[in-house]
Amino acid sequence: MVTGVTWELHLLLLMGLGLRTHETLPPPCESQIYCHGELLHQVQMAKLYQDDKQFVDMSLSTAPDQVLGNFSKLAVIYNHSIPRQQLQEFVQQYFQPVGQELQPWTPEDWKDSPQFLQKISDAKLRVWAEQLHHIWKKLGKKMKPEVRSHPERFSLIYSEHPFIVPGGRFVEFYYWDSYWVMEGLLLSEMASTVKGMLQNFLELVKTYGHIPNGGRVYYLQRSQPPLLTLMMDRYVTHTNDTTFLRENIDTLAMELDFWTVNRTISVSSGGQSYKLNHYYVPYGGPRPESYSKDAELADPLPEGDREALWAELKAGTESGWDFSSRWLVGGPNPDLLSSIRTSKLVPVDLNAFLCQAEELMSKFYSILGNDAQATTYRNLRAQRLAAMEAILWDEQKGAWFDYDWQNRKKNVEFYPSNLTPLWAGCFSNPDVADKALKYLEDSKILTYQYGIPTSLQKTGQQWDFPNAWAPLQDLVIRGGIRLDQWSSPVASGLLW
Repeated sequence: MVTGVTWELHLLLLMGLGLRTHETLPPPCESQIYCHGELLHQVQMAKLYQDDKQFVDMSLSTAPDQVLGNFSKLAVIYNHSIPRQQLQEFVQQYFQPVGQELQPWTPEDWKDSPQFLQKISDAKLRVWAEQLHHIWKKLGKKMKPEVRSHPERFSLIYSEHPFIVPGGRFVEFYYWDSYWVMEGLLLSEMASTVKGMLQNFLELVKTYGHIPNGGRVYYLQRSQPPLLTLMMDRYVTHTNDTTFLRENIDTLAMELDFWTVNRTISVSSGGQSYKLNHYYVPYGGPRPESYSKDAELADPLPEGDREALWAELKAGTESGWDFSSRWLVGGPNPDLLSSIRTSKLVPVDLNAFLCQAEELMSKFYSILGNDAQATTYRNLRAQRLAAMEAILWDEQKGAWFDYDWQNRKKNVEFYPSNLTPLWAGCFSNPDVADKALKYLEDSKILTYQYGIPTSLQKTGQQWDFPNAWAPLQDLVIRGGIRLDQWSSPVASGLLW
């Protein structure tokens, strides 16, 4: 975490005219195996595996000092250009296959027939829902004791409680994905599993001051969309476990402080200055899990510009939208990933999530009888609402738009994130409802057969057209339900 004078220095360096050529940013973690150093560089650039993530997810067979010492000797023998075959043999000797540190886990609170299944009248849909419900048993994971006793041998960050993973190449937990996982678990009446996952996240905040992007050390210095407070709200609403809330309210506040201290930017409009948040990861080097791609992307650039590019790529992954034309707008070539400038944009969704968190924190403190803190967060939300209205809201178009603080203009392209304030309940003017519904109609995004597209730009990036991501469908659909409660009967007909 970057704080105090160090934070201000990085702010000046990265957010003024860009990263200066003589500056080198710190690595994403201290490990000279999993985060930076010659071993990581040579192995990843040799492309021993189709997916760079495979290598950094392997655990060590012995102590890291021994591995690094033996690698150093090997590098000297080959004048620091080790042939591919020797590299392969070295990795096979000193590293374990991916997934050895985890074991399958069947959630103890899983039940064969939760109530929601009985409420589905359509037989085909009910069968499909049953299949989804059974997936919890396939995606449950538990860490082996060795991860706790020898953490230096793993890129995996130890977590005491079992959890649900996304699946596929992702065998660890991820931050914002876990919110929708928890929604599904609560629907399946698996509150105990949700509590365990929450406890893991809360422990990460206590240890690192924030929740990393995912459960690996190479993710440590970047987070993801801040939904921890919302996760707690869903759990407490389902269980009424206010004791758990009371025990952890300070930790929830600590996570929001991370965003305030490390991800805040001042934006001026109409002679007034407003504070909003952006994604920003001032850490250098290629992303370890995508090392060769990042290195090759930066290769044509002057050496001093490479660190800035890598920092922007990390900010893009912090957003959860990795990657999208949304972060390329305003760059020298908005069709190329090398033009990424995530930190130069004030995102609608991030600020809506934080606005929602501030509202929930005010509610939590009221429940716990702390009126002073409840008022503090109520005021913070009011300040953010005013800032979002002044900087992000477009009265004419009827939606919120990311603000390019460097070029001092909104990005008026369509993204589902433009409507996140509806989902988060972060608007105060009832007239917004009708305007936003008209924006949906004018955008014609409800006419696409396979869901609401992530953007209308076809760039080849995965968070662009024609891809439609599940969290974004939720943002628009549930935002639309909230709108329906506010809008006129005529306007609501546009949506339904």
